[in-house]
Amino acid sequence: MIETIDFDQFLAADIRVGTIIAADPYPEAQKPAIKLTIDFGDEIGIRKSSAQITAHYTSDALVGRQVAGVVNLPPRQIGKFISDVLTLGFPDANGAVVLFAPDIRVANGARLF
Repeated sequence: MIETIDFDQFLAADIRVGTIIAADPYPEAQKPAIKLTIDFGDEIGIRKSSAQITAHYTSDALVGRQVAGVVNLPPRQIGKFISDVLTLGFPDANGAVVLFAPDIRVANGARLF
């Protein structure tokens, strides 16, 4: 059964669009991952995320790509790396993450509503 939330709870998640400006392999992670550096514009700034997205993406192909992320969660330690944004994605048929992003380029920092 799906747990329901009210609209104010939904609005509490600050979901923004940013552009990946650096993507580096993270071989020290327990599961294969890539360390992302994402520009969320002037208001939010640069944030970092560890993402288990190696099934569909390479570090080189990610730079310049826009992604969506939750920017108001507390930082989380992923191994020796501090992740301060949750990059959003959906599982494919095999459970591998497919990144969630706008299909038309928007301004960095644009908020989902």
